[in-house]
Amino acid sequence: MARWLIPTPDPQAAGALAAALGISAATARVLVRRSLASPDDARRFLHPSLDQLHDPLALRAMPEAVARLERAIHAREKILIYGDYDVDGTMSVILLTTAIRLAGGDVGYHVPHRLKEGYGMRPEVVETAAAQGVTLIVSVDTGIRAAEVVRRAAELSIDVIVTDHHLPDADLPAAFAVVNPNRPDCSYPEKNLCGAGVAFKLAQALLTAMGWPEDRVRKIAGSFLKLVAIATVADVVPLSGENRIMVKHGLDGLRDVRNVGLRALLAVAGFAPNTALNARQVAFQIAPRINAAGRMDTAQSVIDLFLTPDPERARALAQQLHDQNAERRQVQAGIIETCEGLPVDGATAALVYYSEDWHRGVLGIVASRIVEIFHRPVFVLGRNADDGLAQGSGRSISAFHLLDALESMRDLFVKFGGHEFAAGVTLEATRVEEFRTRFNAYAAARLGPEDFEPTLDIDASLDLREITDTVTEELFALAPFGHGNPPPLFAALDVEVAGPPVVMKEKHLRITVRRDGRTLTLKAWNFAQRAAEFSPGARIDIAFTIEEDAYSASRGYAPWAAILRDARPKGAMQTS
Repeated sequence: MARWLIPTPDPQAAGALAAALGISAATARVLVRRSLASPDDARRFLHPSLDQLHDPLALRAMPEAVARLERAIHAREKILIYGDYDVDGTMSVILLTTAIRLAGGDVGYHVPHRLKEGYGMRPEVVETAAAQGVTLIVSVDTGIRAAEVVRRAAELSIDVIVTDHHLPDADLPAAFAVVNPNRPDCSYPEKNLCGAGVAFKLAQALLTAMGWPEDRVRKIAGSFLKLVAIATVADVVPLSGENRIMVKHGLDGLRDVRNVGLRALLAVAGFAPNTALNARQVAFQIAPRINAAGRMDTAQSVIDLFLTPDPERARALAQQLHDQNAERRQVQAGIIETCEGLPVDGATAALVYYSEDWHRGVLGIVASRIVEIFHRPVFVLGRNADDGLAQGSGRSISAFHLLDALESMRDLFVKFGGHEFAAGVTLEATRVEEFRTRFNAYAAARLGPEDFEPTLDIDASLDLREITDTVTEELFALAPFGHGNPPPLFAALDVEVAGPPVVMKEKHLRITVRRDGRTLTLKAWNFAQRAAEFSPGARIDIAFTIEEDAYSASRGYAPWAAILRDARPKGAMQTS
């Protein structure tokens, strides 16, 4: 069961902030809880401006990277963008390919096949590029641990510019330039950019260096932010700082989409033209369709979709991604069911699942789901039939640094990489059991029983009478919501169940509660098995969010809905 963490309120700070900004006490309590008690900090948060973005040239080695790209463009050198097959990687490829073409460069791209090539740069791709006359390679969302490949490129007289956001090894690759906010000697303020965020910075700096007028650079950058928003949400990096600014403006831009491929993708996902999308819709309806191509086959179709000018071809490619996503969901569900059926006891601190038959393209998303179920660090591995190696992905909980764990047992792996909460490994299949044992031992030495308990981090207690349309509008101004900036989570204490719960579609409930003359109806997804907890007259505490509800608005009702996250008997929770 989840532990509820309810903050001790600071009415003085909340009151001062509410007065300074002219907002409700409820919204002010949320902002104070999220360390935004200063009126200036809160204003910047509520009104993110592109003017708040940092100078891209502040990134270490960015000036050198831009100068080398300029030289290659002017000399008509052949340039290759080397990307990755996930959403972040493909959006980065599309963004930088488009920027270099706009600048007049001769540029191609390579996106690896997940199952045939795996993650990361490979020397044979560099060798093929050299045979084709390429003299400059720019990596996006990859390359920070590709020292051997970069060395091979140098032997072939190819310069490499690495742009990445993943954590580096102790030694950086000996590239012409390494642009990564997480390199130890980089003082750039925003460390949480995704790969597309770094690629966007390079595109910004390049187009400015090409002598474009400021308004033209700003217009093109605005169109690129749509791709950055999709990538940032999909890569589950914190939606704070620059990421918040870029995602906010990128989502706003999705109201007016000119790219025929993106328009086709939005249509196949069920969105009408000029629809305002939120981060959740991108995460659950757009990103999975983009990811499905690389998971089930090749991400080349994603690049083709976004770069084609042909609406008919775009519709066919978008439908292909839609169909692949349906296949992905079916395959994924079977693996999750198998993993759920395996016992997990209290002595198990970390989990490693392996099967020779599992489709390796869905293992990362399976690992994410298993973490949600068991609240432990997880790796899910399959077998590469071509070389017999075990390969797969890991996901983690907030208390456990995944990459540090892998570094401690690096002798196990043929290859590994990632960051705090997500990583990938390749190892001999005969060593999977050793990996399972050592990974569990490492986690057991660092995690305690409380780390395995899911928690609900409540933003504020709320009186039902405080919930008004004005307050909900203020709360939605805190969006985009996602990792690092979740939707505000409220607790309403000692409320009465006002009537029997209504079962919806066999799995869900609709519950009405009341207190002090005010009632609130909540949607409770997947709560049907808990219906007995909501008998009429019961006194309970509820944890809930308030979310936009376009369906309700289209029928003339309130444009928001209360969503139940948990419930407890009155007074049965912990307080932080």
